[in-house]
Amino acid sequence: HTRYERTYDGLPVLGGDLVVHQSKSGATRGVTKATKAAIKVATVTPKVKAARAEQQALSAAEDAGSSRTAADSAPRKVIWAAEGKPVLAYETVVGGLQDDGTPNELHVITDAATGAKLYEYQGIETGSGKSLYSGTVELGTTKSGSSYQLYDTGRGGHKTYNLARKTSGTGTLFTDADDAWGTGTASSDPQDQTAAVDAAYGAQVTWDFYKESFGRNGIKNDGKAAYSRVHYGSNYVNAFWSDSCFCMTYGDG
Repeated sequence: HTRYERTYDGLPVLGGDLVVHQSKSGATRGVTKATKAAIKVATVTPKVKAARAEQQALSAAEDAGSSRTAADSAPRKVIWAAEGKPVLAYETVVGGLQDDGTPNELHVITDAATGAKLYEYQGIETGSGKSLYSGTVELGTTKSGSSYQLYDTGRGGHKTYNLARKTSGTGTLFTDADDAWGTGTASSDPQDQTAAVDAAYGAQVTWDFYKESFGRNGIKNDGKAAYSRVHYGSNYVNAFWSDSCFCMTYGDG
C-alpha cells in the first residue's frame, strides 16, 4: 500500500489522502480515497485575512488552557476536503500547554472566504501507562492508522524502541492498539511494555524539567529529543547514555 498526500495549485489538501493498493508483483489493485468529492475551488485568493484566522485559533487554544499570544507559525493556506465540498481555508497551529500541563498542538481550520471555524483537533495524543516505578502515568503518544506509537511529538519527537534482548541497532518502535500501555509489573518478556512506559515517562519528565526550569527545548536546546531503547541484552543490570546515538538505553536487570 502506498499513501499519497494530495495538493491543489500548490496547496496541501487536508482530508484528500489516497491510498494505492498493489499486489506483491507491483500491479495496481485499487485506489482508496478519503473523499469522493472533486478537489476544486473557485479561487485560491482568500477573502479573510490570516490575522483573523490566527485570532480564532488563539481563542480556541485559550479555552484548552494555552496562554500563547501568537501561533507557532503564520496560518497556512490549505484546501479543506475532509467534510463536504472542498473549500479554501487556513490552518493555524497553536502550541503552549493545555490546562493539565500537557503540551498543546491545537490545529484550527478556518474558512478563508467566510471566517467560520470549520474544524479543530488536538495534535497531541495522550495515552495512559502503568509503570513499574511511578504508578499510572500520562504519556505523549501518536496515532498512526489504527494503532498508537510511543512517539511524543509534543516533546521534540521522543521515541521509545524495543531492542528485544539485542545489543545493537535502534530496535522496533513500540506500538499499541488502545493507547493503554504496560501492566505495572516487572516481566522477563522481551515484548513487555512496562519498561517502555518507565523510559518514555522518564524522558518526558526530563524534557519538562529542562523546559520549566531553564527555558530549554531539550538537552541541546535545539527542539530535538533523544530517544530511548529498552530490553537491552540479557539480564543487563544497568542503563547508559550514548552520545553517538544521542539516546538512553535500559537493561532489564
